[in-house]
Amino acid sequence: MTTPADDPSRTLARSATRHSRPRTVTLCLVSTAATGAGLLLPAALGRTLDLLLTGAPATGWVLWCAALVLSLALLDACQSVLVGTVDARTTAWLRHRVTGHVLAMGPRATGRFGAGDLVARLVGNAAQAGTAPAARAVLAAALAGPVGGVVALALIDPWLAAAFLAGAPVLALLLRAFARDTSRCVSDYQREQGRIAGALAEAVDGHRTVAAAGTADRETARILRPLPELSRAGHRMWQVQGRAAARAVTVAPLLQLGVIAVAGVLLARHRLSVGEVLAASRYVVLATGVGMLVAQLAGVARARAAAGRLGEVVAAPAPAHGTRRLPPGPGRLELRGVTARRGGRTVLEGVDLVVPGGRTLAVVGRSGTGKSVLAALAGRLADPDEGEVLLDGVPLSELTHDDLRRAVAYAFERPVLLGDTVGEAIGLALTAPSPTRIRQAARTARADDFVSRLPQGYATALADAPRSGGESQRLGLARAFAHGGRVLILDDALSSLDTVTEARITEALAGDGSSATRLLIAHRAATAARADSVAWLDGGRVRAVGRHEELWQIPAYRETLTGASADPAAPTVPAVPSGPAGPAGPTDPAGPTDPTVPAAPTGPAGPTDPARPAAPTYPAAPTDPAAPSGPAAPAAPTGPTDPTAPTDPAGPTEPTEPAAPSGLARPTDPAAPTSPAGPTGKAAP
Repeated sequence: MTTPADDPSRTLARSATRHSRPRTVTLCLVSTAATGAGLLLPAALGRTLDLLLTGAPATGWVLWCAALVLSLALLDACQSVLVGTVDARTTAWLRHRVTGHVLAMGPRATGRFGAGDLVARLVGNAAQAGTAPAARAVLAAALAGPVGGVVALALIDPWLAAAFLAGAPVLALLLRAFARDTSRCVSDYQREQGRIAGALAEAVDGHRTVAAAGTADRETARILRPLPELSRAGHRMWQVQGRAAARAVTVAPLLQLGVIAVAGVLLARHRLSVGEVLAASRYVVLATGVGMLVAQLAGVARARAAAGRLGEVVAAPAPAHGTRRLPPGPGRLELRGVTARRGGRTVLEGVDLVVPGGRTLAVVGRSGTGKSVLAALAGRLADPDEGEVLLDGVPLSELTHDDLRRAVAYAFERPVLLGDTVGEAIGLALTAPSPTRIRQAARTARADDFVSRLPQGYATALADAPRSGGESQRLGLARAFAHGGRVLILDDALSSLDTVTEARITEALAGDGSSATRLLIAHRAATAARADSVAWLDGGRVRAVGRHEELWQIPAYRETLTGASADPAAPTVPAVPSGPAGPAGPTDPAGPTDPTVPAAPTGPAGPTDPARPAAPTYPAAPTDPAAPSGPAAPAAPTGPTDPTAPTDPAGPTEPTEPAAPSGLARPTDPAAPTSPAGPTGKAAP
């Protein structure tokens, strides 16, 4: 249970007050001095009036009254300047503090609060919470006014103070109820504001989709859906303030009339002078002080509610970093029993995976199998719920922040480019980026050509550099290449590139002489084929690890990359030996294969298609000794067939895969044109 002392909002407010303590103390003194001058002025006016009525010299008292009026004006001006300064400094400190915590949280922040709501808190709520120190300082002076007024009434005559104190408890209860109700209403109002801001941020981020779908009206309605609740919260807030002001205004004049009535009785009995009655009438106004107190209490309530929303963000835990330094090593990345949950759903479960130093591992799997979560865990953009991730034998959670971020570089599917110029965006992670290093990274990412065509090259402002999705990805890749480090993680960072550019980049990665370990989230067979090994994710687990040409023989693996349904009549392949990452490949429901079959065809037997060349980008795979080598050679023997198995002369064809390995038996296309070897589409005898 959170105690008031541990309340994050109160802790944050106290820290903000300490940040502006000198100015806050000065503001409190200036406000108190202004209140003191305001308390002295009625007494001076009353004394001056008595002297003037009796015909005594009153020049000194007139000058004294003028000095008090001038002091009040100067003190009020100083108070206004100090209030603005304290508000601005406190708001800036709060934004810096909360922004730093949000960045330390990383993706957890937007996942928990949403980007739009975070912006609303950092902009609107921080400005409101920033008024808390000044509001409290002025509130102390505002409370000093009524207390001083009551003391002054007692000094003039105790009966005047007694008349006021008889009704003061009612006024105090009204003000207390007002502060409580206002705080609750303001919290509701700010929460609905955050909902609208979050929906607006989502719509702005997807404005092209909205425009293409023609759903602007529907999105407008969705964004403004919380508007009735916002209106109700606003009306409740004004109703609370209105009721409190009405009650206080009703009670305050009654108190004033009661005090003035008692003063009139005392005047009739010659216990008070006319000047003292004038002073008493002014002091009772100060003693009630309803208008100022209501305004100050409302300001404090709004600031407290806003600080509470900021406190929710600060209270969310940020990942803690250790003190260990990264030892020398090749960049060996290891996941041990890693389990990750998102939204109550287990995304990864018991993942064991090893990426040897300096090697390239491609991670493939269907959408939603946890590939991006695995990429985030590998570089500690997120922490696993169970298990640990190690780099060269050291758990990532035990590394210092600087060592971790220097060791791991990321490139994302939709990179956010930060910096004033294109060059600054590429060299973002470098403490002293050199033009040579930036340009070399851009060449590796195949971005140098289009950057050089910009008006000012690498010095072109990002806002003046129109880019396609693929060009933005290439700049993000260049930023990762310039970063260096032991581990390079590409989270689907090649998805928007054309196949030629992707092939060149992956070839450059393999031949750039870097010893970095590479983890690629891949959706294309060509990307997986160029990796040293492939980890196949399925259902949150590593189903198999091996070379792409080995895994390609598994129909379910091919279906994962191509989207085509596997042939149910295709024989199974012996289990793919898995590395440290997972179990062997699955068996096909068609049953065990004949061990005498040298090559496992996946479709109806027939002659090969000479028009289908082998993709040169695949690693060399063992060729089928029984396969023909020329276009006129007869079809490869398929071994004894099962007489009970139905043949499908026109069964589903396997979609053409441009990166298919040359040594793997693949189904022929029944619809392909006739080759010199004879017509196609007939069942093998």
